[in-house]
Amino acid sequence: QVQLVESGGGLVQPGGSLRLSCAASVSRFSIWKMSWYRQAPGKQRELVAFISPGGSTNYADFVKGRFTISRDNAKNTVYLQMNSLKSEDTAVYYCNAAPLFGGMNYWGEGTLVTVSS
Repeated sequence: QVQLVESGGGLVQPGGSLRLSCAASVSRFSIWKMSWYRQAPGKQRELVAFISPGGSTNYADFVKGRFTISRDNAKNTVYLQMNSLKSEDTAVYYCNAAPLFGGMNYWGEGTLVTVSS
């Protein structure tokens, strides 16, 4: 059973920073593709950032230059460093794990990020 537990969300002022963490209870974490998604109220869930097993990254245009995804395979954890936060970044942020060679995706329960003054 794969479990993903997100943490690090909270209330932050515009222009501030937060770091989200996602701890994964999987074997061979290093071969899993990891992503962060977000879902704002009344909107569809959208991809924010992706990191491959080899460390290659991709970002949605709306976070490029502000967010950084990284992984620590020794800790089975993926991170999302969020800087220069805007009110429109307010959403529940979800961690996603996908096996390298295909198969079932897994989701965490999400962590709420609220950007407001």
